[in-house]
Amino acid sequence: MAGELTDTFQMHGFMSQALIVSDHNDFFGPSSEQGGSLQYTELGLNASTRPTQNMLLAAQVLARKAGRNSSITDPELDYGVLDYQLLTDQHRTMGLQVGRFKNPFGFYNQTRDIPSTRPGILLPQSIYFDRTRSVGLATDGVTLYDEERLGLGTLRFQVGIGRPRLNDDVESVLTVQDERSDLTGNKTVIGQLRYEYGGGRVIAAVSGGQMDADLRNRQAGEGDFTFQPWIFSLQYNAESWSLTAEYAIRKTRLDGFHSASLNKEAIGESWYLQYTYRFLENWQWLLRYDSLTSDRDDPSGRAYEADGLGPAYSRFARDITTGLQWRISSGWLIEAEWHHVDGTGWLPPQDNPDSDETRRHWQMLLLQTSFLF
Repeated sequence: MAGELTDTFQMHGFMSQALIVSDHNDFFGPSSEQGGSLQYTELGLNASTRPTQNMLLAAQVLARKAGRNSSITDPELDYGVLDYQLLTDQHRTMGLQVGRFKNPFGFYNQTRDIPSTRPGILLPQSIYFDRTRSVGLATDGVTLYDEERLGLGTLRFQVGIGRPRLNDDVESVLTVQDERSDLTGNKTVIGQLRYEYGGGRVIAAVSGGQMDADLRNRQAGEGDFTFQPWIFSLQYNAESWSLTAEYAIRKTRLDGFHSASLNKEAIGESWYLQYTYRFLENWQWLLRYDSLTSDRDDPSGRAYEADGLGPAYSRFARDITTGLQWRISSGWLIEAEWHHVDGTGWLPPQDNPDSDETRRHWQMLLLQTSFLF
């Protein structure tokens, strides 16, 4: 057993540092101030080993500084699973994972914290929120998976259940009667069906789930918070370019509070279209249009503003992004990315505590270097 653990043990890691400069609104620190913000740092260390042929132990520790109210000196377990294969042969692999697993949302959620797996510095913020990233990031529980290798491609199914991980980022967004609320995760059920054709030339996926949490507020009492996302994903990969599109519909609901006016429901919509072109040997160009609507019954946010809840433009965001990525070597990655944004729907509230001081139209430049080992 000790020999098998040693023979199969692997360890990898990454470090990244970004400079963010914006003309008006702040993102991950005081980016609109002179010199910009250096408050976007990621450090990760992952390890895996196989005690037996059909068992895998894998974990990753992540330390992440992303603006105010976060610290690089406060690492946490990003994921940690025992993966046991119940059945494996030429045509099928079935198994289960127990522990903290990354939620199978869309194309990027399970690997979103590794810089080399992202198409750009930031993922499309309309779907892969950094504003409230913990709400869909990972679950403590068990997940079952089945991969069927068919004549016309590969079909993979995954379903999991457990307790969601909810951090301060979600609590800072969910306020009731102008007071911050305490949020406790209750249950998450999540699944994904994914199909790959032609060795990954065409990839399609459907992801969905439901997260339930208890929300406590000093004035409003105790209520329930429910988050139900559905994501539809499609990607085409050619030799030197890729085209990716994802569409999400998200239902959020607050109920059970003393006042009926606090019990509300909203359905949001998000989508993006992304083109990446790999030129020369180690260069990649990114072009993306990203759209977020917080409530499709009030897409302009005018009713939200009329109720005195904040600016109308805080309920949507339209983002045009372009960027360059240079893989200097297998270990070094340098990226530059520019955003032209209409709306503040995905701005982190901890970096912009007074929404009335934000601007509707704003731009942002990001520069990042990453080291992977």
